[in-house]
Parts: sequence; structure tokens; C-alpha cells
Amino acid sequence: MRTNLAIQKETARAARHAAGDGEDERVYVSLAHLVRLRHKATGYSFLPRQPIHSLLSGRYASRLRGRGLNFEELRPYHQGDDIRTMDWKVTARTRRPHVRVYTEERDRVVLLLVDQRLHMFFGSQERMKSVAAAEAAALGAWRALGVGDRVGAIVFNDQSIEEIRPQRSQVTVMQILRTIERMNRELRADTSIEPNPGQLNAALEKARRLARHDTLVVLITDGQGVDDDTTRLTAQLARHNDVLGLLLYDPLRESPRSGQGPFVITDGRLQLQLDLHDRNFRKRIAADYKAELEDIRANLIKISAPLLPISTAVDVVEQIRQLIGSATRRAVRG
Repeated sequence: MRTNLAIQKETARAARHAAGDGEDERVYVSLAHLVRLRHKATGYSFLPRQPIHSLLSGRYASRLRGRGLNFEELRPYHQGDDIRTMDWKVTARTRRPHVRVYTEERDRVVLLLVDQRLHMFFGSQERMKSVAAAEAAALGAWRALGVGDRVGAIVFNDQSIEEIRPQRSQVTVMQILRTIERMNRELRADTSIEPNPGQLNAALEKARRLARHDTLVVLITDGQGVDDDTTRLTAQLARHNDVLGLLLYDPLRESPRSGQGPFVITDGRLQLQLDLHDRNFRKRIAADYKAELEDIRANLIKISAPLLPISTAVDVVEQIRQLIGSATRRAVRG
């Protein structure tokens, strides 16, 4: 009760602060907004039994294992037991059928890797990639807590990486959300900070040390900085854990249109105006993005890790429900 009351008070303060600043939550995310997403963290699951329309169904369903199993006991076979649990060695030795009994682990660990680097501070429609990433992370954290799992996070920008160790508590979720909000609000177009593509691999290295076994590692990024080391680190993570990629993208890169723009973009040092009236230029932008996406997808397919594309132009909650949730109303209520 005290924890809930403290969260309510903190959320109210954050809401008043955001309102006083007059900031657009499509540009900078607020703690109050991330907390409100708790009530929308339903209608989807990262567990193996996925709806037929889910992108995690089919060949990916067996890859995301869900909770692990602990060996409980060895006992004689009873009618109705699953034949797949038969211990054939003991059965042959005793000449009586025996089965191995397992119990499901009480919880599993969900580790969120949340990218808040400078290149995430971009959005041509609706919201910045950095905001979409923050929303996706909040939905993952609240959903994990809601089903009784432990949740932790590695939140990183171009200069620092902050680690929140997994716990099954609202206090931990709030710590994750506050860290995301703080790093999100540090993003500036006129910053003097140098972009750091290598920070993605540094975050994955931390995740590799933290996720020891049967952890669900959810990487939330736009893929900038992916290289051979990224593939190596991700493969090492996937040996004993599940890896799920949420790839943030802006429609401007996927399918630029002549009616859009001109846009002025900057990396904090150089400034460039994009004129999308040139058809060949638009084609090069789309082709570059397609090649980048295919490279990331190919690397994840090697380790059977699903990749979910998340657009900045569409509500993040609805995208996640459509990608890994059920289309039925009953499932959405859950």
C-alpha cells in the first residue's frame, strides 16, 4: 500500500512538472506517461504459446522458451502421464515405466536494453524514436511485473550505461522508468556530445555478464552501430537465454515521399537539409534502410531470435499487441 501511494505521489509530481514545462510528450517522455502505460500492458505475452497472428508464432515459438523447468522427482508412470516425460533408462533398468516430474519455475528474468543515444532523437511523424523506445520499455517492464517475473534494465546513451538489477518489485520498475526518463530528457539537437556507435556493443557486453541463464533479453534500439561484434555478443547471449529485438524505425527512412520535407537534420555538429522531391534520392534512402534491416534480421535469424519492427508513426501499445498479442478481445483483456 505504501509503495502504491508513493508511486501515485511521484506520478502526480511528474505530471505537474511536465505540464508546467509545456513539453510535448512526443518529443520528451514523462515519468507520469510511462507509469500510465501500466494499465495498457495487457493483450500480449512473450511466452511460447503465441496466437496464430503473432510474429512470435511458428518457428520462433519454440525459441522463446518462457519459464524454465525444475526437476522435481522420478516416479512410476500413471495413466494419462505425458509419454514425452518418460525416463527410458530407468524404465529399462527397473522393467517398469517411470516418468520424470518437473515443476515450472516461479518466475523468470526479463532484461530490457533501452537505447537512448543521440540518433534516437529523431522523428518525422508522431513521436521521436527515443520516446517510442521508452514506451516499449515501460510496457515490457509493467507486463513482466504483472505476470510475476523479475525485471531489470540496461539503459544507455552515448556517454553512459546504467544497470538496474532484476527484481520483482514496483520499486525496481520505477527505478527503470526514472532512469529512462532522465536519459531521454538529456537528448538535445544542439548537444556537444559525440555519437558513440560502439555503446550498443558495450551494453550487450554488460547484458552478457548479467543474463546468466534463461533470461529474456529484450533489445530496444534502432540498430545504429550494429557490426560483427554485435552478432558475436548476441549469439553468446542466445546460447543460454532468449533474445528478442524491437527495432525502432521512422517512416521517413522506410518509404520517403516527395510531399514530405524539406527536413533539416543534425548530429549536433553538422546540419543538412533533405529535399525529397528527387526521386532517385528517395530510392537511395529506402534502399539503404532495407539493406540495413535485412542485415540485422539475417544476423538474428542465425540464432533464431525474432525481430519486431516498431514504427514511430503508430501507437506503440497497439503495435505490440498486433505483433505478439491476440486479435481477440478476451486476450486483450488479459
